[in-house]
Amino acid sequence: MKLIVQIPCLNEEDTLPATIRDIPRHIPGVDSVEVLIIDDGCTDRTVEVASQLGVDHIVRFTGNRGLGHAFAAGIAHSLALGADIIVNTDGDNQYDGSNIPDLVRPILERRADMVIGDRQTDKIAHFSPLKKGLQKLGSRVVSFLANLEVPDVASGFRAYSREAATRIICCTDFDHTVDHVIQAGRKKIKTISVPITIPPGNHKWK
Repeated sequence: MKLIVQIPCLNEEDTLPATIRDIPRHIPGVDSVEVLIIDDGCTDRTVEVASQLGVDHIVRFTGNRGLGHAFAAGIAHSLALGADIIVNTDGDNQYDGSNIPDLVRPILERRADMVIGDRQTDKIAHFSPLKKGLQKLGSRVVSFLANLEVPDVASGFRAYSREAATRIICCTDFDHTVDHVIQAGRKKIKTISVPITIPPGNHKWK
């Protein structure tokens, strides 16, 4: 069982070390954990830092193509590398990598094919009441359209089984977080959410 953690990056030299440090390399039920960086046209030392940190794979764009393209390239490359599970996280350390075992457990237990990390936005102190309200409303609307219960549709911290990753079409010009939930609902891809935590001192969720 191979797990690949893909990290789309755009100038993340300062935060990438903490992001990679928090990714567990040993997870029960997983034989190997590999890290894939997608360089979305970085102009800083992100790629050099990634190499120094010993990441397993690097996909490079010659210029900035946007998150949708970086995400899609990561999924395609992970599948080509034989990934059984793919986890997507961000290079700015806004998600706590120590939550990855909880994120992939439902897939390992065959209870789901896509798992979304629920940031529990109501509990994020630096979110304004308006921000919390909009997050909740947006998630309810998308959940209704998808006929799924997804409390945090905007969360990019997700795990995909190989089957889910091959069935979902990566539309690079749209918000993949929303689009994938709607596709999962329409294609009957079993999707659940699990609560996740914020790295200590992190305020990236604006």
